[in-house]
Amino acid sequence: MSEAAEFIDAALQREASWERADSLNANDDGLRYYGASVGVVRGTVRDALRKFRGMDRKAVLFLAAELWFEPIFERRLAAVVLLQSNVALLRPSDLARLERYVREGRRETLVDPVAVDVVGPLAARLTEPERAQAEAVLDRWALSPDPWLCRAAMLAPLRELRSGGGDAEAFLRRVRTALENDEGVVRDALGVLSEELGKRRPDLVGELPG
Repeated sequence: MSEAAEFIDAALQREASWERADSLNANDDGLRYYGASVGVVRGTVRDALRKFRGMDRKAVLFLAAELWFEPIFERRLAAVVLLQSNVALLRPSDLARLERYVREGRRETLVDPVAVDVVGPLAARLTEPERAQAEAVLDRWALSPDPWLCRAAMLAPLRELRSGGGDAEAFLRRVRTALENDEGVVRDALGVLSEELGKRRPDLVGELPG
């Protein structure tokens, strides 16, 4: 592992609760757990970014891939937090890597922040023709038989819509398409959208499929 990855991994293990780890690992859900809290994960990534200042896009993507490689929840969450903190460095070509993280994340606590805080802001700051290419990727996700890609396609524009921007027509079309996949994680995304958009975009909530 790189020095940065070793720093993060060691800090996550040092700050972990073994009681919490035992409880979570008993679920046998496909990931292992150190037992560190979300706050510890975020703080560790923040400390790493201070210690290893000046990481460029290539270094950020490499570090995220290192952290994600091991099927350990806290490491994968650290990779997501790292990407959230450096989303301004990402390019449209990085959507393929983010798609992999969505496919492999397979839980709301990993998929949702990738969609809402990484994919969405990345797409929102693009100009044509790159914006159209990113939208085409989200349209493809909405059509996917993978329910986690469908969920990510629904949630990705949330921040932009919540701030009063975004393409509402494309969003609603994508939601209707994604909901053709009747898996629970896709249907549950409707609740997230209703709650998050309820106060600022009630017009959109009223148009969401039932």
